[in-house]
Amino acid sequence: MEYIYIVECDSSACFQKKCDLNLPRPVQDAADSKISCSLLNVQDGIDDEACELVSGVELSIGEGVDNIRAYLFKAVKNNNGTGLLLLSDVFGSEDSFTRDFAYRVACNGYNILVPDLFRGNPWTKEQADVFEEWIGRQNPERIAEDISRWTKWLVDEFMAAGISKKLGVVGFCFGGGQVLKVLAQDHGSCFGAGISFYGTRMDPLAASDIKAPVLFILGDNDPLCVVSESQNIQKKIGEGSKVVVFPGRGHGFAHRPGSPEEDVDAEHAYVIMRDWLYDHLVV
Repeated sequence: MEYIYIVECDSSACFQKKCDLNLPRPVQDAADSKISCSLLNVQDGIDDEACELVSGVELSIGEGVDNIRAYLFKAVKNNNGTGLLLLSDVFGSEDSFTRDFAYRVACNGYNILVPDLFRGNPWTKEQADVFEEWIGRQNPERIAEDISRWTKWLVDEFMAAGISKKLGVVGFCFGGGQVLKVLAQDHGSCFGAGISFYGTRMDPLAASDIKAPVLFILGDNDPLCVVSESQNIQKKIGEGSKVVVFPGRGHGFAHRPGSPEEDVDAEHAYVIMRDWLYDHLVV
């Protein structure tokens, strides 16, 4: 077992800017379900080299009440063929912080799918006084089923095609807790690694069924994700997993940094995540 406390770092940044995008909506048929795609094309004349590295596709599976949506960022240059599942925090898949993070991961050669876990009804800050009521309406069985359907899509798209040997799963906050459930259900068949950023509502009982190494990244000043809880879960998962703790950091610092100091730690957390994915999925 391994616990790491991060004190300082000196690493180079992979900076990206937002792009203006066109969203035409062609439709293509999949083998067992209708998938509608919206190719995301960067407008000419945008002075942003990073935008040339990534394309985006808006996906949906099923129709009516069975319709679920996701967004796929694909590396255009230096694509390593690896598929990743990114599970968002309660602000949902269309949140700019989540999409910016996914875009940046794709810049490093990955194909990263961000499903809409809340079916168009994410939490907003305006609902701060009714959070428990909102989260209570998010059926855990429905969320698990939606994630399973998108996992199957990733398997068909990357593993069945012989591109990826294993998939990876990354999650923030609510999504970080879902990472454990996904890996426990998978039993090591599809996912080769998981990363949980300050996971909430984590189920310790799921740990014994997890067969892939998990990287836990969190701050020691986070009331929603206590260090000892992550360490105990990591012990149950066993050899190969790791807990990385950033002193003084609270919830959300890695993908929602709120100060120059958090920017530095967010960059370090990103590099740790990037190296973990490379070592466990690419090499």
